[in-house]
This record gives sequence, C-alpha cells and structure tokens, in this order.
Amino acid sequence: MRIAMIGTRGVPARYGGFETCIEEVGKRLVADGHEVTVFCRRGPDGPSPDPYLGMRTVTLPALRVRAGETLSHTALSALYLMVRERPDAAIVFNAANAPFLPLLRARGIPVATHVDGLEWRRGKWGRWGKTYYLRAERWAVRWSDALIADAQGIADYYLEKFDARTRLLTYGAPRISARPEALEELGLSARGYHLVVARFEPENHVAEIVEGYAASDASLPVVVVGDAPYAASYRARVRAAGDDRVRFLGSVWDQDLLDQLYANCFVYWHGHSVGGTNPSLLRALGAGAATCAYDVNFNREVLRESGLYWTTPADVRELLEKSEVDRELTLARGRAAALEAARYDWDDTTRGYAKLCADLACGREISPVTA
Repeated sequence: MRIAMIGTRGVPARYGGFETCIEEVGKRLVADGHEVTVFCRRGPDGPSPDPYLGMRTVTLPALRVRAGETLSHTALSALYLMVRERPDAAIVFNAANAPFLPLLRARGIPVATHVDGLEWRRGKWGRWGKTYYLRAERWAVRWSDALIADAQGIADYYLEKFDARTRLLTYGAPRISARPEALEELGLSARGYHLVVARFEPENHVAEIVEGYAASDASLPVVVVGDAPYAASYRARVRAAGDDRVRFLGSVWDQDLLDQLYANCFVYWHGHSVGGTNPSLLRALGAGAATCAYDVNFNREVLRESGLYWTTPADVRELLEKSEVDRELTLARGRAAALEAARYDWDDTTRGYAKLCADLACGREISPVTA
C-alpha cells in the first residue's frame, strides 16, 4: 500500500510521541513492503533526509508561531496530496488538523485521525485555543473514516463524549540496556541521579517536581532534560525553583545519550498529565527505571503497580526522601517496570496500523460514530 503520514514535525523523531510513532511504525511498514510518505517540517539542520529509514519524506514550510505552525504545515501537506498524488490511505496525526480532513476525502483518500491527548487542557492555550481544540475533536469524529487512540483512557473519552469507537494502537517501549560509561562525559554514575525529561509546559509539571526536590533532603542530584520553545516565562519559573543540586541539560538530541540517562537513573520523575501513552514514560519503562508519575489514569495505565504517584510538590518531596532511604525497594520497582514493558511492542503496533490502512484502502472501515 501507499500510506501518507501527515500533521507532525516528521522524521527524524526529535520532538514528541507522534514523531516517535511515525518513525517506529513507518520504518517497519517499509520493511514489510509498503510505501510510506512522511510530511515533515524543516528542522534546525534543514530539510529531512530523503529517504529516511526507507520512508520517503516531503519537507514543506510552516509558520513559526505557536498557534499556526501545525495548521499551516498540515494545510500545505493536504494541498500537496490534492494536487500531486493519491495514497491508498492517510494517517492524520492530531485532532487539531481536522479542518483539512474534507480536502483529503474530496480527493478520494480514506483517512484515519490519530487523536491526541486532552489537548484543550494544556495550560499554554488560552480561551480561544481551548475552544478550537474542543471543536476540532468533534470535527475529527465527524470527518474521519476511523479514529486511532494510543491509550485506553483516550478511547474511553471519545466513547463517552462522542459515542465514537477508536482503534486502540498503543506505542512501543524500547528495550534499553545500561552502559554507565556513556555518561562519563556528564560526570554521572549509574543510579546516582534522579531524572526528569519533558518539554517545559505547565501540564508536564516540571516546576512542581523541581520545587519538591528543592524542598527535600535528597542527596542525589536531579538531572532535568528539556526546554520550552514558546514558553520563556515558564522556563524561568522552572529554573528559579531549583537549587545547586539541579542540573539543567536543555534539549538532548543524541538519542543514545538520552537512552543512557534513562537506563542509569535512580528514579525517573514523570509529570505529564494530559496526553495518552507517553513515549518518555515508555522509554523509562523499557530502561527498567523506577518511576514516580503524576497521578492520572494515562500514567497508571502504563505503570500499574510498578509506579508511585504524586500530585503536589509536597508529594514529590516525600517520595524523593523515601526512595533514597530504601534503595533496594526503589531498584526492585525498576525491575518490575521492565516487566511491564513487554505489554508495549512496536511490531504489534505496526501490525495494527497495517490492518487499519488495509481496511481503509478496501473500504471496510465504517464511520467511527456508533450511534
């Protein structure tokens, strides 16, 4: 089949869950004999490599403003397909891109929308942004041939709110083996630091983690990986909350180094609260990292009994101190997390995408609305 993937920053995967999904699923679809086209935005190093891991890439421009970057790029991607070619199926990532679904369907392209988390809850959006996302969810249900959810919590939300069924296609958890020597350049040792990896946005609760850490008696440093391309004030708040035990690394684009940060940390602190199945959390799972996560159903769905959960800086402080007091129990939680990783496999996810695209191409998929 010829499959188009639209609506993200594209590949290589350097930003978030959608990009990771496209890279992992796309390269496997290519290995199985499908032709995959990924629409990409120009990155800091120029256009995306073409081909990339066997996938064809089409790099198109986008407005470099928070509210218009995704929509402007998806509009151009949809117009490209309207004029240049017709794939057998298209996957549109992010319900915010729903206004462009009628263009694809007018071209005769069957389309599935991979809906995201509860985007309208993100603190970075004002009243108009939240209103737009709430309407976009409804448009995605109305104009998609199928819906994809990456977490049961998201599937439940669309069923309850819209009476709409989704295909549940979770992400995979990479299996990562620890190589402590890879961290020598950072002066870090195995199980010798806490770790936070997140974009600096309010709903990722990086500030609360840093505030709780600064108030604690923790002896191990905390390493914070991430930045905020459109949120200078929140970045300043996070940095102001820390003390000299907090190490801010900024964005880390070296995937091997990032993997080793997960694999060698003592505890991984996960503050994401509005997304579905989060790739950062799955990476920690696959690395066997003991994890303390913000208490929402998406995180409990992934971690189950291997995780500990918090909601306030005071909770963070308490869990930090307890984790360092009982090191053996903390390390045992990491081993339990590694066992949970077996539930998340990219090969299984890819088979699900291939089946969905075949259903779309053959006209077997009905409208996602059940009543």
